[in-house]
Amino acid sequence: MKNGAVIQPIPIALLLACAMGLGWRASGRRGFAVLALCWAAYAGYETLMFRRVLCSGECNIRVDLLLIYPALLGSTLWLGLSTALRARRRRRAAGHGA
Repeated sequence: MKNGAVIQPIPIALLLACAMGLGWRASGRRGFAVLALCWAAYAGYETLMFRRVLCSGECNIRVDLLLIYPALLGSTLWLGLSTALRARRRRRAAGHGA
């Protein structure tokens, strides 16, 4: 897109890595730590792609857009939802939830 806004994957990946790191610190769940490392690694990968170290600019099909990014995003959503449901069950069991 020449005139439109372009989504920048590097800052988004770094933001998600930080969010997962904070989730790990708050909950102690290893899944958050693993996803924080995965998102940070993806940000590094994306940086190398942007600087044309891994791709000369003629990459028509990028594996990250087809496989890696959806897997990371799906894992992040799954972990977030499972953590929220677990917290809700604990609140109900303690008699504090609706």
